[in-house]
Amino acid sequence: MATQVIKKDGSKQPFDVEKIKRAIEGAAREAGLPEERISQVVREVSEAVISQTGARDDSSEKEIASSEIKAMILNELDRVDPSVSAAWRTYEASK
Repeated sequence: MATQVIKKDGSKQPFDVEKIKRAIEGAAREAGLPEERISQVVREVSEAVISQTGARDDSSEKEIASSEIKAMILNELDRVDPSVSAAWRTYEASK
C-alpha cells in the first residue's frame, strides 16, 4: 500500500485512511444524504480507494499523488452516488 501522499505543493505526508473517509463524508453531507446512506457511501468508496492504492504493492512505489487519490475517489463516487461527486466538484470549483 502507498505509505506517503505527495501533496500539490510537493510536500509529503503519511497516507491516512481517515482523511479519505472524512473527505467522502463531508461531500456526502453536502449532498444532503441521510446518515445511513453517508455511512454506506463512505464504506464503499473508501474500501475501493484503499484497495486501489494497495494494488501498487507489486511495484516499488510507496508514494501516491493526492491528485491520484482524488481521481480515484471521484471515479468511485460517480459509480456509487453521483450526487456526492457533484457536491465534491462544486466545492472544489468554489475554492
